[in-house]
Amino acid sequence: MDDTISTAAEAYEDDALPRRIDVHTNGDDPAPQGLPAAITRKPLQQKSSAEWAYERLILYIQNFEKQLDAEHEVAMGFAGSDAGILRIEGMGYFDPDIVTFYGTDPAGARTQLVQHVSQLSVILRALPKETETAEPRRIGFRLAQKLDES
Repeated sequence: MDDTISTAAEAYEDDALPRRIDVHTNGDDPAPQGLPAAITRKPLQQKSSAEWAYERLILYIQNFEKQLDAEHEVAMGFAGSDAGILRIEGMGYFDPDIVTFYGTDPAGARTQLVQHVSQLSVILRALPKETETAEPRRIGFRLAQKLDES
């Protein structure tokens, strides 16, 4: 027999799903309400730090892309460093704690950032789309689709 007594608050916290809250001064709160099933399907306690960071980054990138016009694509700057800007063309993770970003810099050089989740600090930026592409590339939607498939 288990002699442990849980309060209602503890039971609620144990069963709580991750939440996301964004509030903006202009009242335009572009973050979607609720989380996709692909994010909440696996209990948080069973996810590595890398997997959890990867999934949340997908949501932020996808939401940022929804706000872009057809002339811009998502890129990221590296907060706290002078590494520059990376046009995001791919993203991944390596359990338990590494997240990686693939892309090109503004000069077109292939670039990859490998970062520990404890150091994760990026700035999402809008860059003009590359002129040779008819449609802007939306990596956030491809990442979310892949997440749904897994």
